[in-house]
Amino acid sequence: MKKKRILLKIGSNTLTKETNHISRGKIEDIGRQIAQLKDEYEFIIVSSGAIAAAKQFVKLEHNGQEITVKQALASIGQPHLMRIFQENFRELGLFTSQCLLSYSDFEKEVSKENICNTINVLVANNFIPIINENDTVATDEIQFGDNDKLAALTASLLKVDLLIIATNTDGVYTKDSITNKDPKTIELVSSLSDLQKEVSSEKSSHGTGGMQSKIEAATIARNAQIETWIVNGLKDNFIINAMGNQSAFTKII
Repeated sequence: MKKKRILLKIGSNTLTKETNHISRGKIEDIGRQIAQLKDEYEFIIVSSGAIAAAKQFVKLEHNGQEITVKQALASIGQPHLMRIFQENFRELGLFTSQCLLSYSDFEKEVSKENICNTINVLVANNFIPIINENDTVATDEIQFGDNDKLAALTASLLKVDLLIIATNTDGVYTKDSITNKDPKTIELVSSLSDLQKEVSSEKSSHGTGGMQSKIEAATIARNAQIETWIVNGLKDNFIINAMGNQSAFTKII
């Protein structure tokens, strides 16, 4: 039986559990769920968190632009981030690999074909590709979108069955319920233009995307006939609970 392919996008707020440190417990939680689901699903991960990982180890002295410092931090943090994934996943019998991509890769047919071929071979051999933007040469993710767009473009290119975006809310809330300080999740969306009216432009504490970039990602995915779920990655077991409809999240069909 052919396995269903899921692209899981994990933002910095999820990986740090809204602290200043990468949470090994959260990475273990993600790995444990993947191990439980691996007979039915194959996973590709798009992960932010390189800059957050670096901040645990260094404080750079600089006179340069903030964006340049963030690129340097990404360079320091990416190996640490991968090491934490590798150590935690290996204990669960899962193998990982690193793929660094840039938006320009999605503009060239040869690059797109290479991405597909490489990731398909990795997945076929039971390696989980962990994708991040190549921040040391590209500034797009640092400036806009916290990897949401990268996740959607990758999901479309690889023809996944489902895009799961893990964030720090129970999906998208109605605007009125946020105003009333009693957040209510919009559970099913078929009209992205209606959903757009409910979304604020606020950004999250560590991430750079906010809900707006998640809606844009869902739009890219929908154009490729891919369903998007926006789930609360801070909660334990968030993938399995969403699959069993045991938690509130937003499903964009």
